[in-house]
Amino acid sequence: MKKHHAEKLALSLVFIFKCLMPLLPVVIALLFWKKEYLFNYKNTLAKMKIHVSAISRGPVQHYFENILRFNKDVSEPIQGYCSQCGNCCLNRQCVFLEQPGADKYLCGIYSSPLRKFSNCSSFPINGNDIERYQCPTFQVITPYPVLLLKQA
Repeated sequence: MKKHHAEKLALSLVFIFKCLMPLLPVVIALLFWKKEYLFNYKNTLAKMKIHVSAISRGPVQHYFENILRFNKDVSEPIQGYCSQCGNCCLNRQCVFLEQPGADKYLCGIYSSPLRKFSNCSSFPINGNDIERYQCPTFQVITPYPVLLLKQA
């Protein structure tokens, strides 16, 4: 699928989220079986507005283009580990992000089977992901060229 298709799908999804904004805390409470989202409706709604704004600046289009593989040549060899800095969570703007301690962030839906359908479960797939969120511990592996030696 072409890049402009991914862009149109992303714009459509963000539009739907914005239209359904008052219902989203209820929907995520039901989807993820977390009553806190519903009991703290006003707080969840405020976080959801920030979340939708953050995903509208590229992550939704990235999902359609790269995660669903509309663009097949996007992956790069990556090495590293998660330092729980929260940067990859929409620069700490994800509605599901929880902060159990100073400078430590955890995904509130990490154990949900639905999480595997998100950008989150594929981070990072390339250098653009690492750069976008300024990830301190992942890096693209630069392959060394293989030189074939001729025997004399």
